[in-house]
Amino acid sequence: MTSIALFNNKGGVGKTTLTYHLAHMIRRLGMSVLAVDLDPQANLTSMCLDETEIEDLWENPSELINQGAAKAGLPGTGRVRSGQTIADAVRPILEGTGDIAAVEPVELQPGLWLLPGSLDLSRFEDKLSNEWSRAYAGDIAAIRTSTAFHRIIEQATWTVGADVVLIDVGPNLGAINRAALISADTVLMPLAADLFSLKGLSNLGPTLRQWRADWQQLVLPRVPANISAPRAEMRPLGYVIMQPEMRLDRPVKAYERWFKRIPWVYSSAVLDEAEPTREDNRHRIATMRNYRSLMPLAHDARKPMFDLRPADGALGSTQQYVKTCFKEFQTLSREVLARIGEPLDEACLTAPTDRR
Repeated sequence: MTSIALFNNKGGVGKTTLTYHLAHMIRRLGMSVLAVDLDPQANLTSMCLDETEIEDLWENPSELINQGAAKAGLPGTGRVRSGQTIADAVRPILEGTGDIAAVEPVELQPGLWLLPGSLDLSRFEDKLSNEWSRAYAGDIAAIRTSTAFHRIIEQATWTVGADVVLIDVGPNLGAINRAALISADTVLMPLAADLFSLKGLSNLGPTLRQWRADWQQLVLPRVPANISAPRAEMRPLGYVIMQPEMRLDRPVKAYERWFKRIPWVYSSAVLDEAEPTREDNRHRIATMRNYRSLMPLAHDARKPMFDLRPADGALGSTQQYVKTCFKEFQTLSREVLARIGEPLDEACLTAPTDRR
């Protein structure tokens, strides 16, 4: 299993949309996938599940859910159960009543699972922040807290037998993201070609290196053998440029200016290379066009953009756009898998027109 955290501390770059579509396409390429929503905004969860399912997940106890659903005339979907989010998994630690609780991932389709998020996860921020420095001294409770996400993901991965884990995190450098990222083998960075993304890269690179060094040198040697702890490798996998919707007040020249600076900033800030070059595009995995016109249709149909059909409203020339979307995400997913060293099962790949 290889875990990939999708992260940029600048928001609004399409990170969650990218996570959602990568998860579905990598599954189409024959790999089993576990998507993990560690963003307290729970945007990935809202893309994967409908409102009734999310209500079932977030409400507790289950008796209240059943009563409420019955009164509203809403039948249960059968896919989700209450008390099965990341926030529920860490609640015993947060409340001081025990270690992580077991949670069962939601099966979105055969071979694709979601470990749902919750807005309640934000309550874990202060706990993680306070326990980080105590973990340096080998405090067992602090180590259990700091490794909670790693152990939850590890447990869920064993349960479903996932080949690839995609971790969606929020756009900040706070304690929740620190605990999430040290749990990741690799980090994939979605970017926009603008000043804010480049500034985010400048902050992100040194921060990841500091977190890695602190964990590996100060905490990991003090972790007891009976506690599973991450290696905090956080290997930079590369970046994906998400093209914006061009506006009249944002000329193409402005986009090209920042686009050309990305390789140099990534190499110097993230990879800490002594002599980076502006022409080094080895770390750019893909440049994805803007598919904003397909997003409303995909949201209403509750499926990836590249799976939209005429019955979903993707009519006429839009179907050609859907096929282009499929090819781009197929190429992107192949490259991501190649970079993490995962083999492909070619027989499992189908074109969008082949799906029933």
